[in-house]
Amino acid sequence: YDNLIQQGDNPDLTKERKTASFNLWKMQCFVHEGEDVVKKRKEILDFVQSKREFDDPVPAEFLSREEVVDRGARKAVAMTNNAEAIDTSDFFGEGMYYQSLVMGRDLHSMSLHYIMFMPTIQGQSDDDQMDEWMGPTAVRAILGTFAQTELGHGSNLTKLEATATYDPKTEEFVLHTPTLTATKWWPGGLGKSCNVAVVMAQLYTNGQCKVAGPHPFYVPLRDPDTHMPFKGVTLGDIGPKFGINGSDNGFLIFDQYRIPRRNMFMRFSKVLPDGTYVLPPHSKLGFGTMVFVRSIMIKDQATQLGAAAVIGIRYSAVRRQGEINEGAGEVQVIDYRTQQFRLLPQLARAFAFLFAAYEIKTLYLDVTEQIGSGNMDLLAELHAVSSGLKSVVSWETAQGIEQLRLACGGHGYSRASAFPDIYTYAVGGCTYEGENIVMLLQVASQDSGKARIRSWKQCTDEDIIHDFEAVARRMIFSSYDRLKSFETTMRKKEAWNKCSIDLCKTARIHVKLYLVKVFLRRVSACEDAACKKVMHTLATLYAFDLISGAAGYFMKGGFLSELQSELVQSDLYEMLEVLRPESVALADSWDMSDLELRSVLGRRDGNVYPALLEWAKKSQLNKTEVLPTFEKYLGPMMKEGRAHL
Repeated sequence: YDNLIQQGDNPDLTKERKTASFNLWKMQCFVHEGEDVVKKRKEILDFVQSKREFDDPVPAEFLSREEVVDRGARKAVAMTNNAEAIDTSDFFGEGMYYQSLVMGRDLHSMSLHYIMFMPTIQGQSDDDQMDEWMGPTAVRAILGTFAQTELGHGSNLTKLEATATYDPKTEEFVLHTPTLTATKWWPGGLGKSCNVAVVMAQLYTNGQCKVAGPHPFYVPLRDPDTHMPFKGVTLGDIGPKFGINGSDNGFLIFDQYRIPRRNMFMRFSKVLPDGTYVLPPHSKLGFGTMVFVRSIMIKDQATQLGAAAVIGIRYSAVRRQGEINEGAGEVQVIDYRTQQFRLLPQLARAFAFLFAAYEIKTLYLDVTEQIGSGNMDLLAELHAVSSGLKSVVSWETAQGIEQLRLACGGHGYSRASAFPDIYTYAVGGCTYEGENIVMLLQVASQDSGKARIRSWKQCTDEDIIHDFEAVARRMIFSSYDRLKSFETTMRKKEAWNKCSIDLCKTARIHVKLYLVKVFLRRVSACEDAACKKVMHTLATLYAFDLISGAAGYFMKGGFLSELQSELVQSDLYEMLEVLRPESVALADSWDMSDLELRSVLGRRDGNVYPALLEWAKKSQLNKTEVLPTFEKYLGPMMKEGRAHL
């Protein structure tokens, strides 16, 4: 802690840091997968802080929409101009961290260029297409996005309405938007910034729509010199959103717009010059880009929940309010058991999600390598796991952020706290790249004995996993039996709809089993004994909190007894007490600088109140002592009121 504790820091926060039972550096190395990673994070942070072009003369919270978009474009160009600061092949690690330091909690005009456009070229192009498109993409000679979602269809990709009809006479595809609901809607950067897009459209050739689903096409949209849309292309910005307003999400309409045959991505499926269609070797190969996005989404969501937990815990250590023992003086709000119950389970969730993100990244890379050699065995598993994690993690992250905001009282409502920006940034993950309920149902498409749960000090990892597996297995069998029963009297899709609520509940438990397994497995591999002990308590807290929240499922059929259920609850409270003196240090183990947090409440030094006042003084309204509203409205009203006294 020598580098973290400094003279002038809030004394309560300093005291908390000194109570930790583990070495902070070793815990940070465990959390971030190695000493080299933590050192590299420091190098990237120092680099960003040394570049004046990354500065914000006015805090982003005080900017208009136009100014936010301008800021995003300016900083995105500066960020990619200085890409030598990171390993550009490691977007999951260094790239995401670098972007978060520069951009904060917002996307920008180039976000989808790197997250979806470039990976599609890498994964879906044949060799000749790669040679033609990858160079301009890499050097930013073009700016791309990914246009899939439409006004009328998002998650149900098979029913997208935009069409690409092959004309063998000219060897061209004709892109068309046949209905209003076929308008492409939501792609980031599409509105005003990007000049090329990967467009997903239904493929028609030789008079037939190919049943393999929508296909990707490389589509120029704007003149590279004038930036004006090409004839047959209509596009624009969709307007302000709940959050992420630095990105000009757009709409796109085609009117019989022609592109060359070779602009269809042809690594897997193809259309030959005469219109003959060549099937892909696997129907889900086209979903690779979305799976990649989900894998980095899980890491991003974990980081946002982690940031919210860091802010909530630090502020709760600084804030004093009320007395527990009369006359003993006001206490830190983190001393209240109710506050610990708000904070620590969310911190545990954030770690669970982070470790799951590491696992899904490894699985994605393994599957990508196998696909390259023609092996599709793990593709279905990757799709199911990424869908389930995306759904559960994004939902619980949104709920957790709100709990942590509430834990900070009134100040948590101010944008100075960062909670409004964290929430609006993260909550979009519940619907983009697959609506959560639909994602759970994609997971679902894929005799238990008695519970072993005992006191948490006696309970083994195997006991915890056994009980989660038993409940998940019972729910799977129950949902399957119910589904098959309905199928005897109705069509399969009707039966599926009838069972969809049970299937979603089953999928959630299955995903939570995966999260618990990964958390415990990661902790078991921790080499430092002190770090391992504290983190294992946190992992057990996470598992017991899940059991407590799903007690109805665990107690069904007498699997978990009432006595065991009460034991889970009392142990949960005991673990809160054990983790209380470790909480600030656990928050610090995320290694989040003030630049990354962007929160007055969560600042490293804990000097919250002076910083709040300084932040408020930067408000645009404080540029003048008297606003025009006084002369125009309020002054005349009050003058008239005084005249009647």
